[in-house]
Parts: sequence; C-alpha cells; structure tokens
Amino acid sequence: MSGHSKWAQIKRQKGAADVKRGQLFTKLGREITVAARQGGPDAEANFRLRLAIQRAREANMPADNIKRAVERATGSGEGAALEEIVYEGYGPGGAAILIEVLTDNRNRTVSEIRSLFTRGGGNLGESGSVAWIFESKGVVTAQSGTMDPQEVGLLAIDAGAEDVDIGEGHIDAYTQPGDLEKVRRALEEAGIKVSGAELVMQPKSTVFLAEKEAVQAIRLIERIEEMDDVQKVYFNADFDTEVVARAAS
Repeated sequence: MSGHSKWAQIKRQKGAADVKRGQLFTKLGREITVAARQGGPDAEANFRLRLAIQRAREANMPADNIKRAVERATGSGEGAALEEIVYEGYGPGGAAILIEVLTDNRNRTVSEIRSLFTRGGGNLGESGSVAWIFESKGVVTAQSGTMDPQEVGLLAIDAGAEDVDIGEGHIDAYTQPGDLEKVRRALEEAGIKVSGAELVMQPKSTVFLAEKEAVQAIRLIERIEEMDDVQKVYFNADFDTEVVARAAS
C-alpha cells in the first residue's frame, strides 16, 4: 500500500480532515471555479466539475458556497486569476512528490514550496523529474458496513475496478479514469455507502522508507498540504504500518 492509499490510511487513523474546515472549503471552492471555467457550469456535461461538487458535498460544504464557486467561473474575480501548476520534487529518502496547485501568484507559491522542501529534508525538482512515476487513476472509497470488505471489493472488481485496497471497514477501489463514475454508481446501487470518488495520481513504483525518513516524509507532506494554494499532494513512499500508527499518535 503506498501513495494515495497510504496517506488515506494515516488520515483515517488520525481521525482528521486534510486541513481545517475553512481552509478545506477554500480549496474545494477554487477547484469548482476552475473546473467550471474550463469545462462549463453544467455538472452533467463537465466530469471534473461533477467530481469537484461531489467532493464539496462530501465535506458538507454549504450549497450556497458551491453555487457561488460555480458563478465565479463566469466573473472576473479570483477564478479568472487562478493558475494551475504541478510542482515536482524529492522528499526524505528519495521519495517522489507531486503537488497540484491553484495559485494567483506563481512566484510566492514556488518560493514557499521550495522552502518547505529544504526545511523538510527534500528538494524541489525540475518539471518532469518525477511525473513519469505517476499515472492517473480513479479511486472510489466505500464503507463496507455490515458486509465483508472482501465482498465489497469483489463487487467493485465486477463493476470495472482494476484493483482494490481492503482495510478495516472500508475499501479503496482503483479504476481507469473513465470508469470511476461507473464503479461509484454500481456500488451505490448495491446499497454500499461511497464516502469518496476522485481522480488521483497513483505511483507506478514505490520507495521504502525506514522509520526516521518515513516520519520526516509524513511531516513534509502535511506542511505542504496546509498551504492555501495546494490542492492535492501525491507521493510514492512506502513504509511499515507501525510507522503509520506512531505518526498518527
């Protein structure tokens, strides 16, 4: 287990969201605005917007906030100024880190990210330095409830998932990007609670980190995620599950 699923496990053990609620709403609102600006305000015809709105609803973002975020896409405010950038670098132990950003000030953002890498035991790389390690995947997170998680995993596979990570009371089902909605809908129609569905960058290979480097990497990822301009962070570090528990405490 690595990358998205490893980090998701850490957060579940911490019992915490990515960031404070107000900051999370800001990030989600920005994603909705940019998605609507690029693909139009109709969520049925705009897959990226549909996913962004779904994530916002899962985070209990008020409907008025979602509506305003869509409306900003046609205005001349923040949505028009935001720029999408992907930063790449290496963390402790040589772990690859991919950072998706929405910013209105490229210079400020890259300066802050470079500083975090330097202080966190890593270094910011050139464009293309680590992107090749990752590939786009859909991931559906479902709660098994009273069902056997193995059975939920098999249902996801039958619906088109390529692979599943089975945890205690939940599964993460990985799909081709175009099959994400199909798998999500199939699980919901089977009466299974889906707690998340999104596109992620999944590592094709991993780097195992010993405890000291693993904890350093976790701390670096946390600090990067706390930045207002950062939308998502992916990495290819792998480490013992005991380290995850200690990092969560």
